[in-house]
Amino acid sequence: MFNITSIYQKKENYRFDFSYYLNVHMPRSISLLSKGKGYRGVSVERGIDLPNGQLDSTFIAVCNYYFDSAEDFLNAFLPHAQELQDDIKNYTDIVPINQVNVVEIPFASEGER
Repeated sequence: MFNITSIYQKKENYRFDFSYYLNVHMPRSISLLSKGKGYRGVSVERGIDLPNGQLDSTFIAVCNYYFDSAEDFLNAFLPHAQELQDDIKNYTDIVPINQVNVVEIPFASEGER
């Protein structure tokens, strides 16, 4: 299984509209990409800072798409790439960092491996 991650790193005076991202961009993105062969799922995580400076997050948000192969992802994404990339300006001024991973251990609780 492959994981394609878009990471939104904190920067000074950033803008990130989570309401738009979660209620407009992601539903559209999921609608388009989930029709692709090999689609397994998606997760979105919001970075938070722990109280009293105990631990600060480096990232504002992380989006993970899971596909059977990188080729499946590309086949699902490329026909819609322009639309989805053009929409980024509607929710943030951060240029996402993209990472492609092979999932070595999928999410598992202790004892499930």
